[in-house]
Amino acid sequence: MFTGRRAEDVFATEPGPWSGLDPDHMAREVVAFVPDEPPAPVPGARDLLVAARAADTPLAIVTSAGPAWVERSLAALSLPLDAVDLVVTARDVVDGKPHPAGYALACERLDVDPEHAVAAEDSPAGVRAALGAGVRRVHGIRTTHEHAQLSAAGAVEVHDDLRPLLAVVPSVSP
Repeated sequence: MFTGRRAEDVFATEPGPWSGLDPDHMAREVVAFVPDEPPAPVPGARDLLVAARAADTPLAIVTSAGPAWVERSLAALSLPLDAVDLVVTARDVVDGKPHPAGYALACERLDVDPEHAVAAEDSPAGVRAALGAGVRRVHGIRTTHEHAQLSAAGAVEVHDDLRPLLAVVPSVSP
């Protein structure tokens, strides 16, 4: 229910024992219990980012999390924040995933036509967000959701890790 979505959005829209309570307050309460440790790197993530950077491919991270999560994630890959061109977090858009605002903003700021962009997403909400922004090549990555869930959301392919996406990165010219 939460994966790929902002906690505030889930508490505001999904029925549950929190119905009628302040979604922002509930989100703060839940986040206080989330361990402050770097996320486990997805196999192939570092290689993909390094290859894309070497090929001069514009890179963005679009996440429903905050900036600190992005920094911890890149640090877990031994990469600096400038390993990507742009970071779009929950703080940059009014509507979180599955709304396409984050992907639309990333494409706009990178001056990339969404039809020529590629996205890797690990949640159905993320897949729908990228597709809604006009990204046509959205790859599902099985970290928290099953193949069928990511396919049903519209992923063109589903992988267990990011290594297959290395084939999507343009070759580096000699």
